[in-house]
Amino acid sequence: MPDQVIFSKPYGSVLVDTSVPCIITQWHAFANATEFIALQLFALEYFEAHSSPARPWGWVGDVRQMGAIPAKAQAWLLADFNPRATAAGLREVSVVLAETIFGKLATQTYAQNTQQAGSAYELSTRLYDSLENAKAGAQQALGH
Repeated sequence: MPDQVIFSKPYGSVLVDTSVPCIITQWHAFANATEFIALQLFALEYFEAHSSPARPWGWVGDVRQMGAIPAKAQAWLLADFNPRATAAGLREVSVVLAETIFGKLATQTYAQNTQQAGSAYELSTRLYDSLENAKAGAQQALGH
């Protein structure tokens, strides 16, 4: 079954792959802080509604075309997104490597900030070279 698009804007989309199962945030361009948070929040609320201890879901961040993540959005990821995602059962974010320097720096900053806050919640990031490999990694992290 192909990925199902559940949210789409010029800067990004949220997709679902029920065969993994996982939510996929896919970035198409730079998103300002408001846009970035709106897309991530939509995905997070879907994740919270569908992931359960009996059937946990994975999370894939396809950041190949992503631009920078504004400082306000980076702070939101640490203060709101990460705690809520881990409370909903997320333990690993599978990330498709960025192709732009801005996307690479943004992803590195998020991963470093998340690692430094490790005592606050258990969440790690793992990098992959393709969407298919990131999905496989998410599925493996779920033990499926």
